Order: sequence, then C-alpha cells, then structure tokens
Amino acid sequence: MNFLAIDVGNTRLKWALHSAPRRDAPVLAQGAEFLENIDKLAEGEWANLPAPNRMLGCVVAGDAIKRRVEDQMELWDVSANWVVASAAEAGVSNGYDHPARLGADRWVAMIGAWHRGLAQGQPRPMVVVMVGTAVTVDALDASGRFLGGLILPGHGIMLRALESGTAGLRVPTGNVCPFPTNTSDALTSGGTYAIAGAVERMVAHVRQHCGTEPRCMMTGGAGWKMAPSMSLQFELVDNLVFDGLLEMAARRFS
Repeated sequence: MNFLAIDVGNTRLKWALHSAPRRDAPVLAQGAEFLENIDKLAEGEWANLPAPNRMLGCVVAGDAIKRRVEDQMELWDVSANWVVASAAEAGVSNGYDHPARLGADRWVAMIGAWHRGLAQGQPRPMVVVMVGTAVTVDALDASGRFLGGLILPGHGIMLRALESGTAGLRVPTGNVCPFPTNTSDALTSGGTYAIAGAVERMVAHVRQHCGTEPRCMMTGGAGWKMAPSMSLQFELVDNLVFDGLLEMAARRFS
C-alpha cells in the first residue's frame, strides 16, 4: 500500500511517497516545491510516480492552497485526507482550550516527536520546536499531554517587520555573535537569540512544572540555523511532521 505524506507550510509543499503507512517503510520518492509552483506537480515531479493508495496531509497555508493540491492529486484515484487537531490521537492528548483550533502542523509534529522520544527510552516531558516562517515552541508532559506552547515570528518576518517599521534598516543578513558591532550582525543576532530565548524559557517552564529535564527536539526548514546558538541540549530532526503523519497513518489505515 503506497502512502503519500504531504506537509504544506507557509512557504513550501514537502511530500514523500512511502511503500507503506509506517515510519520504517522505505521512501520511494520525495521532494519539495514552493507554493507558487504547486500547480506544476501533476505534470512534473508527480507525473511518473507509482500511484499512492492512501494519502494523509497537513496544511497550514489555507483552503485555497489545499484545493490547488487536491487538483494536482486528481491524476490518482486517491482520497485527500487532511489532519485536523483532535482531543487525542496516537497516544498524545490535546490540552488546547479549543483542540480543533490548534495548528495541524503543531499537532502532527508533537505526535512525531512523542513517538521518536518513546523509541529512545522511557517517556519524558518534551519541548518541540519548529523553526520556519513562524516559530512554535510546544510542551508535552510525561504522559503525552500537550500543555501549551508559544508562537513567534521566524527570522524573515522579524527582519521584514523591522525594515517596514524602522528607517534605515535595509541591510544584508549578518552573522550571529555575542556582541554585534554592526547593524547586520545586530539584526541577525537579535532574531536568533529571541528564538533561542523562547526555547530556553519553555524548557525552564517544563522543568519546573514536571520536575524533570525535558527532551528537546527541533525541526523545520530553518532549524539548522539555530543549532549553533542553542545553549541547551536538543535533537535536530529533519521533518517531525512526516514522522507524525506516518504514526497517524499507521493507526488510521492499518
């Protein structure tokens, strides 16, 4: 049973075709496309793929983008299944005030992180970080309950906000350093340390609330940029959303 996982973010669509809806199933093909180019998928990268039997996707870019993806999927006889956060799934429970309003990408990434953590040993509290167009920092306790999380702008949004709201700050991207001595470095360092500080604060909250050191996992297209600037131990994971989609699919489609 070929299984297609789709992760539609604010900037790009990422996809992976697996030989089965399981995390250990071989990847048959994978790719990524900027949202402005997704109308070319059926005639391009998807044209010669083996047809998927099942599909599960996560989309945060809105209904219009979702419909464009579904249009491209019409070359196959497969139903589009899109994740909506629920009260509980795959061993993770949702503590959001209105569970269905939790972003699907956050929900799926937490499920992926939770099972990745279980594979490493005894259940522990977790902090799950996604660094992309926006940054999310979410907390789970040792029972797999989502406690809550933070949302803050990613690097690009921070810089664009400063450029639009402050005169004279249209400068090239700089380097991250402890004591910036030029505007480019000051902007880049400020954004990076803002994200690092949010992660460190959430880790401290979880440590105090749960009484033990949490696992910390980071993912997202810009996660690698944060790695050198983090002062706490964490695991950098390529795509927790795919991990979560595969965990959910294994239960939904078995």
